[in-house]
Amino acid sequence: MALIRPSVRSLPRQFLVIHRNSSTNTSPTQNNTQRQQKKGPLSGITVVSLEQAIAAPFCTRQLADLGARVIKIERPKVGDFARNYDTRVNGLSSHFVWTNRSKESLALDVKNPRDHRILMRLLSRADILVQNLAPGASARLGLSFADLSEKHPSLIVCNISGYGPDGPYRDKKAYDLLIQSEAGLLSVTGTGTEPAKVGISIADICAGSYAYSNILAALFERERDPERRGRNIDISMLESMVEWMGFPMYYTYGDQPGPTPAGASHAAIYPYGPFETGKGTVMLGIQNEREWAKFCEMVLEKPEMAMDERFCNNSLRVKNRAALKETICKVFAAYSAEGILRRLDEAGIANASVNDMQGVWNHPQLIARQRWTQIQTPAGTVPALFPPGMGPDGFEAQMGAVPEVGEHNEAILAELGMDTDLD
Repeated sequence: MALIRPSVRSLPRQFLVIHRNSSTNTSPTQNNTQRQQKKGPLSGITVVSLEQAIAAPFCTRQLADLGARVIKIERPKVGDFARNYDTRVNGLSSHFVWTNRSKESLALDVKNPRDHRILMRLLSRADILVQNLAPGASARLGLSFADLSEKHPSLIVCNISGYGPDGPYRDKKAYDLLIQSEAGLLSVTGTGTEPAKVGISIADICAGSYAYSNILAALFERERDPERRGRNIDISMLESMVEWMGFPMYYTYGDQPGPTPAGASHAAIYPYGPFETGKGTVMLGIQNEREWAKFCEMVLEKPEMAMDERFCNNSLRVKNRAALKETICKVFAAYSAEGILRRLDEAGIANASVNDMQGVWNHPQLIARQRWTQIQTPAGTVPALFPPGMGPDGFEAQMGAVPEVGEHNEAILAELGMDTDLD
């Protein structure tokens, strides 16, 4: 498959706007240079990752954002199967570009004795091993914490799996949708007529985030340990996702009925969700009785509704949501979405536009805060969002290139003092 190198015109419009309207006199190139001069807190930390799909790659990309060196072990020629999910980014996979910047790719057949020796030599120099291989695969390869800790006592080993290393589900394969289902997420999403999955890989992202935070804690723990001992970390996608289900779980405490799927509305707070106007849809949220009174007075211009016996507290508003929505939409029908958003802002009521992805690419807040930069890929330069929390007031994120399969074989093998010919 031929890869098309993008021209400047093929970049999303907001990326062109951000530099043209920049409030500083510093050029984009100078900005990037200054960012790269500040090393992140994980500079000097080496991560080796046998990773695929989303959970582990998202974890290690965040470690790379903080300055860690991440060496991604991939299958020769084909690489991480997420490389082939789609071709939306100038011929590259959208998932792969998102989760694999700033990494080095080392293509190894780890079942091959010679390549396995290369991996083990690499681990002797590493601080962290991350893996999300199929259940049991890492143990068969001698990559368990028990196998590695005797020779490499400071090594931190993080295993990401669907269900954990023991229990009756330990050998089950797990994909994002399946974990959403097992964790009960599908029971609270959708419209009530049929379940609906979350539109992103939320179970993978959840597990990757817990892996990331546990690794940071293990590094901190190791730094304070006089013997600098590593530790084993087991991250279960199911346990991670169930932790995020805390609200609906406690809502059903004592065998009470669960929240009713309410589409984009909130199951337990109202009004909170989408409302049609005369032209377009707006999102709004009322969190307390003070806001409800202001909404009735300043937005609906019906102050008497605040004390209506059907709507005078949140539980009643939830119970009578159909009647309340009809009243709200009848008022909103005389205005455009922009007009209603202005009225909500004037009343201090939380609100949002209903954006599609192009609206997010061109979001004025992200542009105003200069949250976009560029990264290199095998198909040319593409925009990338700076990681949350990283900006000019501290260290800057490492925003390196997305690698080709095996791009760094020669350099890494030379560093290890090994023959660079793997064919």
